[in-house]
Amino acid sequence: MSNARDYYALLGVLRDASQEEIKRAYYEAARRLHPDTNRAPGETEFFLDIQKAYEVLSNPKRRAEYDQTLPKADTPSLPVNVQVQYSRPNLVRMNEPQLVYVQLDVRPRQQTDKIPAPPLNVCLVLDRSTSMKDAKMDLLKAAAIQVLKSLRPEDIFSVVTFSDRADVVIPASYQVDTKRIESQIRMIQPSGATELYQGLEAGLEQVRRSRDPSRLNHLILLTDGHTYGDEQACLNLAAEAAVQQIGISGMGIGADWNDTFLDELAGRTGNTSQYIARPQDIQRILSEKFNELTRVFSEEVTLDYTPTAGADAAYAFRLQPETGPLKIENPLRLGPILQDTHLSILFEFLVQPAALNTDLLRILEGHLKVAIAARPTPLPPMRLQFSRDVGAEAGTDPPPITIIQALSRLTLYRMQERARNEVQSGNYEGATRSLKNLASHLLAQGHQGLAHTVMLEMENVQRQQAFSSSGEKDIKYGTRALIMTEGM
Repeated sequence: MSNARDYYALLGVLRDASQEEIKRAYYEAARRLHPDTNRAPGETEFFLDIQKAYEVLSNPKRRAEYDQTLPKADTPSLPVNVQVQYSRPNLVRMNEPQLVYVQLDVRPRQQTDKIPAPPLNVCLVLDRSTSMKDAKMDLLKAAAIQVLKSLRPEDIFSVVTFSDRADVVIPASYQVDTKRIESQIRMIQPSGATELYQGLEAGLEQVRRSRDPSRLNHLILLTDGHTYGDEQACLNLAAEAAVQQIGISGMGIGADWNDTFLDELAGRTGNTSQYIARPQDIQRILSEKFNELTRVFSEEVTLDYTPTAGADAAYAFRLQPETGPLKIENPLRLGPILQDTHLSILFEFLVQPAALNTDLLRILEGHLKVAIAARPTPLPPMRLQFSRDVGAEAGTDPPPITIIQALSRLTLYRMQERARNEVQSGNYEGATRSLKNLASHLLAQGHQGLAHTVMLEMENVQRQQAFSSSGEKDIKYGTRALIMTEGM
């Protein structure tokens, strides 16, 4: 039997993977690569290789024979370094739950030959509903034209507009006639209502037309309003995009868009939403996003894990490069790594007393998958384990300074999260206390402008039992921005 192709690497599993893990990896690859839905050059042949790998590894007898042909497994020289730090030196046997924080950092390994950033396959999906008229639409078109002019020859670009229907303004292609395309963008006119599903579906179809694992396949959605009745359908599209390794970033303009929904939509693909408070900031923020895409080292890092009974992942937050909370799910989509900015995640685990009847608690076991488009073959998954010794007394070593700093930066964001949740549940007194506490911390750290906004919203909650649309977003994205700026 030929061992020219490593079937385990093709499926992205370890050599001791269970039959269930092999089956799941094959189904994920089949959904992503099947010729009926994926027509990228060379992908049909790759799909056939995946099928062959599954035929061998899913059959115990054939798998055993194949394993005999493999060379001894060596520790591969991987292009990333993984570091794990803990808030506690050990866990203590006691009759109360304990919190433990774990910081995971994944960064590019220093190499002589730098892995280049992959070419782009990006679609801009632009809201052109009536609410985008006048200055907002003019600034949005200017921003799209600036992006067009910044494209590299190898990049593929498309533009879709939507209101209550979607139109493909620029089909996915290499952009050689920029003058003609620029005039097409300038002709976009606002009209109609906001139906986000129409634009998202059309935009993803443009990305799929040129989808290629050697490219960074991404969709950027810009909107200034709510969509009604199609939210779940949009989230289903985002889940499909994640399987196909297509990223989605969301940008909300002004105060009248649903930040919770847009965060969840982007989060399905390991990304997040951004807040554009003023129309005049559209061009700068969109340009920054495109610049970030050209600096991607790994477009996606996922954590496939087995939870431990009694050690519950209560919270997870990406500290960088794109700050934002992560949805606790399996697999957990951690986000991208940039050439100059590593991926950093802070986990909060709640450990129950019943889990401590052992000398070593494995809080989490799993493996990381790092997708690097510039590499011709998939990286093998990397084993990951979070564990702590269990003893009768607490260790005396202080927490690492990096975790102390991360928790300090994250505290402000979690305060505003708490206040929002309290308003939603009708606990207005609790929300007022949380906002007052947040304002005090912001003042103490020198953030007077944001503290003033918090105090104004505290008055709104007291009088109207609600946040203002703009104030709520100013606080949420303002405290989120502090995590990144203070952590650089």
